[in-house]
Amino acid sequence: MSDSIIGAGPKRIDGQRKVTGTALYAADHHPDNMAYGYGVFSTIARGSVTGLDLDAARQSPGVIDIFHHDHFPDLHRSPASMAQGNKVEETRLPFEDNQVHYEGQFVALVVADTFENARAAARKVGVSYQRDDAIANLDQGVKAHGTTSGSGNHERGDAPANFDGAAHSIDVTYTTPVETHNPMEMHASVASWEGDRLTIYESSQGVVQQRNALAKIFGIPQGYVRVESPFIGSGFGAKLWMWPHAVAASAAARETGRPVQLVVPRQQMFTTTGHRPETRQRLRLATDNNGRLVSLRHESINTTSFTDQYVETCGSVTKSLYSCPNLTVSHETTQVNRGTPTSMRAPGAAPGLFALESAIDEMAHAAGVDPLEFRMNNYADRDESQDLDFSSNHIREATEKAAEKFGWHDRNPEVGSMRDGHEIVGYGMAACNWEAIKRECEARVSLRADGTAYVTCATQDIGTGTYTIIAQAVSDLTGLPLEKITVRLGDTSYPEGPVSGGSWVTATTLPAVAAATREAIEELKGYATSDKGDFADADSDSLEFEDGQLTHNGQRVNYVDVLKGQKLASADGHAHTQGADDRYSYRSFGAHFVEVRWDPGISSLRVARVVSAIDVGRVINSMTARNQVEGAIVMGLGMAHFEATEYDARNARPVNNDYAEYVVPVHADQPPEVDVILLDYPDLEFNEFGARGIGEIGITGMAAAVANAVYHATGKRVRDLPIFKEKLMDNIPAVQSA
Repeated sequence: MSDSIIGAGPKRIDGQRKVTGTALYAADHHPDNMAYGYGVFSTIARGSVTGLDLDAARQSPGVIDIFHHDHFPDLHRSPASMAQGNKVEETRLPFEDNQVHYEGQFVALVVADTFENARAAARKVGVSYQRDDAIANLDQGVKAHGTTSGSGNHERGDAPANFDGAAHSIDVTYTTPVETHNPMEMHASVASWEGDRLTIYESSQGVVQQRNALAKIFGIPQGYVRVESPFIGSGFGAKLWMWPHAVAASAAARETGRPVQLVVPRQQMFTTTGHRPETRQRLRLATDNNGRLVSLRHESINTTSFTDQYVETCGSVTKSLYSCPNLTVSHETTQVNRGTPTSMRAPGAAPGLFALESAIDEMAHAAGVDPLEFRMNNYADRDESQDLDFSSNHIREATEKAAEKFGWHDRNPEVGSMRDGHEIVGYGMAACNWEAIKRECEARVSLRADGTAYVTCATQDIGTGTYTIIAQAVSDLTGLPLEKITVRLGDTSYPEGPVSGGSWVTATTLPAVAAATREAIEELKGYATSDKGDFADADSDSLEFEDGQLTHNGQRVNYVDVLKGQKLASADGHAHTQGADDRYSYRSFGAHFVEVRWDPGISSLRVARVVSAIDVGRVINSMTARNQVEGAIVMGLGMAHFEATEYDARNARPVNNDYAEYVVPVHADQPPEVDVILLDYPDLEFNEFGARGIGEIGITGMAAAVANAVYHATGKRVRDLPIFKEKLMDNIPAVQSA
């Protein structure tokens, strides 16, 4: 495999279409005679709809129909099964009954001839409710009805027995708030029917899952549903699975006999399209006199909805990152009146590593050991949760390289001791970790007589560069330049591909694309060695293919001439590859180092520097890989300092469900220095390219690294995210005179 294109950093092959506006997103599609839907959303969090006043809305200009629980077709629920490939996150159908489980739930849908008319009419719909007392947050949920055991639990040894009497121990609790995805592109559906066949343009990270779910819901064959999502304005996990708006749009289109577009307003993207749930995590750690872990317990509770059970597996990393013979990981949920949570970048691991890596820092201080040294001494050499070797693990090297680049060894460990003018400087670090996953995948590759290659796969590019790395894989095997390779994704008419989530697309799609490319080359060799071929006297196995040419005993023939000579349009390959085996534990590793600056005189807190070293196997595209880590770092800073969806404790109403009051990092919040080190060790036990995913790992541990740096600067342990500056004002080291 050549290094000329794999590992290089070519620009995104879809970039020109995006910057010139020719890339069409879901809501950019406008079929003939299209109508527009606009939702009526509940203004209570718990209760029932007792009446709908539709007269004024029906008399509004352009109204075609108004759907609600007494006027909506009978549909079926999807089994919501990953194994069956029809997962949805909110299993309850829109308008299934008159019950209200969260504020912002669909209670009606107006369809009109224009978007403006649909919205105006929707605002005229009067809704009467029977209001019940709502459960607004995790504490209220636990108090009202306790908890339910979740999945992903693990136990080895006897953690309680080895905690008592240990040389050093801590018992600490951390909390994280609800975070909302807020991708730039709104959730949107454009649905149309031709007879009993449904086509839907969707902003989706999983077109195959949505196709299969819609087929179940409408009781039609999978082949009768086509989902298209060639371009997505990001999703962060909110678009992995189908939400009620897609079902509502599809049903409305069938009932009205017209294509229907339904875009979810920004406010309802806080309520009806998922979020990262609220968590409370208790960690109990103990070490021996040498600072080695002897007991670790990580017990978490997360909020879920009344319609679905969602488990935020906060201990998913805890099970294997550190070596500890006595360990317990448990997950529980409690029901609250919010919409169903869903995966958000690095689900489980992002909040879980905030807690774990903060606790590791606290444990290191309690044991009197430098936090870097403590981690190096306790990192696991194999996955003790599965009793498996890691396929590849360079976390110690990643930690050492990042520490050296950062200058950790110049750190004065005394709290508040490092100063630069009026600012107190704090250094913090944390490990980062994410599982490496590989799914089944299909792909088709055509080597065409016009000198181009054409690749299709029903996975998606959510802005991460999937189009480009697939083209790189084909270029590597054929020698064709990227500009002669066309990649088509995000359409269920293509061979089945994976959901774009979990950092598994690269490891999943590239082997399938490579296998399909090789199959196309083999077919081409068959043509070349046929009676009419240029190598009629040769055996196909003796032919080589490089730089777009077939060679044998010094003879070279361009593959285009082989096809044209026999008046053939193409040589085609189709491949179906399997998921990862269970011989090893497959994970990615890394470490973050953060410098914060705290000016107590003006209560200013900022992140000044970040150095991150990441071990994700082979890097396929150095530019997009680095971009992924940099974006994850910024998102991690948002988790640490800014992001929290807030709910009124009296009625469970979201109070900052807009982009003005839900605060995320802006340009002025970016650290002046962000240094990303990519180790680039191929993990050939995982796949032939040696690549593991990179989208998730960069956010994991970042919030903890910031919190640990804040402690070093201020002496304040912030265990409840986000780290607002007011949380630091009651414990500030004295400011020295200039």
